[in-house]
Amino acid sequence: MERAEAEAVYDAGREAVVEVLLAMDRRIQQLEARVEKLERELAKSSRNSSLRPSSDPPGKRRAVRGKDRSGRSQGAQPRHEGHGRELLPACAVDDVIEYWPERCECGHVFAEGELLGVGEPARHQVEELPVISARVIEYRCPRVRCPGWGGRARALFPADVANSSFGPRFEAAVAVLSVRNRVSRRDVVELGEELLVRAYAPARSRRSSSAPRRRWRSHISSWGSVCAPVRA
Repeated sequence: MERAEAEAVYDAGREAVVEVLLAMDRRIQQLEARVEKLERELAKSSRNSSLRPSSDPPGKRRAVRGKDRSGRSQGAQPRHEGHGRELLPACAVDDVIEYWPERCECGHVFAEGELLGVGEPARHQVEELPVISARVIEYRCPRVRCPGWGGRARALFPADVANSSFGPRFEAAVAVLSVRNRVSRRDVVELGEELLVRAYAPARSRRSSSAPRRRWRSHISSWGSVCAPVRA
């Protein structure tokens, strides 16, 4: 605003001056809010947001740390025991694999009789899932010849066995994947083929190994009528 414009407003009276001051205050608040927003955007980097490091401007890119004053590089040093999670007790360990040294730092090669443990060994634990394999159970009803009339008789399969080609735990796993976790039928089929079907038929011929796949896919298809209403 020029001086002449300010004097004209002043001469217009008190109300005109108040209106101009209020309008200027509103404009100042808008500009301050815009400046704060821009400052926040400029302060963003890969360290304090989800931006990629490549998007950082040259002045804010993380410098590559080298060695400190002692000459050591960053990170854990050789022979450092580390501070990972707490080890489980020996009673909770399933298998123990030991690695004995072949030679000392001085160059001495250990003989078999010299490999005697001293103090506590260095320990490291790895938790692993067991190998997944479908267990195939064959139920049989032997036929017995009746001495009375000469015919053959056999027992009947229990209803819970005869009504399905898969056990209750197998069906429960399919239900959890397809119903609770909403995994598609196609993905359940592929998962079963990768983890289960190939596990119990790895050495069969190509023709015989296709039978478990057909049974697995047929089983998943039969679940479609059950899963569809739940998903809807």
